[in-house]
Amino acid sequence: VLVIGCGNSELSEQLYDVGYQDIVNIDISEVVIKQMKDRNASRRPHMSFLKMDMMQMEFPDATFQVVLDKGTLDAVLTDEEEKTLQQVDRMLAEVGRVLQVGGRYLCISLAQAHILKKAVGHFSREGWMVRVHQVANSQDQVFEAEPRFSLPVFAFVMTKFRPVPGSALQIFELCTQEQGKPVRLESADRLAEAVRERQHYAWLCSQLRRKAGLGSVSLDLCSGDTGEPRYTLHVVDNPTVKPSRDSHFAIFIIPQGRETEWLFGMDEGRKQLAASAGFRRLVTVALHRGQQYDGMESIQAELSTRVMELAPAGMPPQQQVPFLSVGGDIGVRTVQHQDHSALSGDYVIEDVQGEDRWYFRRLIFLSNRNVVQSEARLLKDVSHRAQKKRKKDRKKQRPANTSEDFPPAPGQSIDKSYLCCEHHKAMIAGLALLRNPELLLETPLTLLVVGLGGGSLPLFLHDHFPKSCVDAVEIDPSMLEVATQWFGFSQSDRMKVHIADGLDYITSLAEGEARPHYDVIMFDVDSKDPTLGMSCPPPAFVDQLFLQKVKSILSREGIFILNLVCRDQELKDSVLAGLKAAFPLLYVRRIEGEVNEILFCQLQPEQKLATPELLEMAQALERTLRKPGQAWDDTYVLSDMLKTVKIV
Repeated sequence: VLVIGCGNSELSEQLYDVGYQDIVNIDISEVVIKQMKDRNASRRPHMSFLKMDMMQMEFPDATFQVVLDKGTLDAVLTDEEEKTLQQVDRMLAEVGRVLQVGGRYLCISLAQAHILKKAVGHFSREGWMVRVHQVANSQDQVFEAEPRFSLPVFAFVMTKFRPVPGSALQIFELCTQEQGKPVRLESADRLAEAVRERQHYAWLCSQLRRKAGLGSVSLDLCSGDTGEPRYTLHVVDNPTVKPSRDSHFAIFIIPQGRETEWLFGMDEGRKQLAASAGFRRLVTVALHRGQQYDGMESIQAELSTRVMELAPAGMPPQQQVPFLSVGGDIGVRTVQHQDHSALSGDYVIEDVQGEDRWYFRRLIFLSNRNVVQSEARLLKDVSHRAQKKRKKDRKKQRPANTSEDFPPAPGQSIDKSYLCCEHHKAMIAGLALLRNPELLLETPLTLLVVGLGGGSLPLFLHDHFPKSCVDAVEIDPSMLEVATQWFGFSQSDRMKVHIADGLDYITSLAEGEARPHYDVIMFDVDSKDPTLGMSCPPPAFVDQLFLQKVKSILSREGIFILNLVCRDQELKDSVLAGLKAAFPLLYVRRIEGEVNEILFCQLQPEQKLATPELLEMAQALERTLRKPGQAWDDTYVLSDMLKTVKIV
């Protein structure tokens, strides 16, 4: 073993004492070498100390099996000036020269970006294998109230391979846990990115140890085998809780499939959860689809060490941390189908267990995996059969999360009378703004729905208004296949799906010779651009010129209903002003616990209804829809959907 830039470090002495006695230490300082010789002459006679310049070593080629560097590269590579880089090049070239084939350069470093780039770049070009280990903290360091060192320490392990002419093979690996399995990475850039992530995580942990109330803090914990996200953690501090031995810290495991609910998926919901749990700090843990979990105990064993790094200041080292959940289990998620759409990207169809043992089918776009694109409830008897079948399958030790866990004709198992989405319920309730709601079942309504998704909204309209004719417009043909195969949707002589861009479809209607006049127009269409402050609808759908086209195909007594999801207040105000300019009568209904707002737009200001009259009409419509033989969700009260409606 050759130790370069040994200084007066005790590392060589510690290695010697555990059995690595063939150690040569070099340093450019004559004073340091003399001190170390005197300190070790009698106790460690086989270890040598030599005054030598590591940039011009006097050893023959291939002398050593290991070159050990504890911070020397960091000390030399203080900047990226040309003179400094030349010195480092000479140093690393000498390291490569004195190492045997199969030997290793082991460098302890803080892995600053320019240092990692230089070391990895140099040795990968030489055809060496590059591996970076993160050096684990001791348990005492984890629980220090004031951590001595917030930056993580890394060990570069560069293995010298025999040069192969013409070979461009480069090997990059990262090992993030002590004794953990290395993860192979595709490039030096990806390795640098992974190291930056670890450094940011260590800094975050140090901040969380020092103080509470950092705001919204979230992070992903990835699989050590694949590098894929496995858990998403949110740290929620609750300063109102009085400190006590048992109120410091808890972990809450969100049941699979319920991470999109307001209580678990929104900052305000998580704050409410933390307040009700009664802990100073609560970490919520969401489980990722595509990962296998063996139950609460295995998750607790997997996370126990890692989550302790997020514990608040003042946490006793031996304090037991409770793991909480809903009902004490991790829920059920069955991925039924995965596919790719040219327009919407990768998506999954999954069945999840909700409250009261109901099962729900969901469409999720993986580009926005925490948003449920479409949802439908499965019929209870099918859910029961599915549970029995899962138990039977578990006895056979079949792999979980396969599409065989549910019946092969999934579209037939949908409860078509149940609307899962609160904004869909509000949009249906808005039909009470049409005159004479008690006559709507016998009225030949014409409706245009832009945005199909799983088809639950147009399907509900078709089934509950038997004289209606529904035109649904969907830009993505894959969504029609999804709705038909997985969500029980089907076309009929009263309901047609048009595969087209909603903008083009409405423009063609508005500019056509036989212009239709719809009684109801509904927009429930998402934006494919995540950089916009408005995710529903795309901005072009509320452009003034386009709104005039919408206006031209709406009947005089009709209603235009729009699902608006906009986090940018200035942009939202602009949208509302534009809608008000086109439609003199505008109602707004905010969906509690969500960003959604439902806008009801009408052409005749004299149609304005006071709240009591509006609620009375909603009640009349509900009485009409609750007809004998027609299934109805008893929890769905139309008038409740309109209680908070305000006129803009």
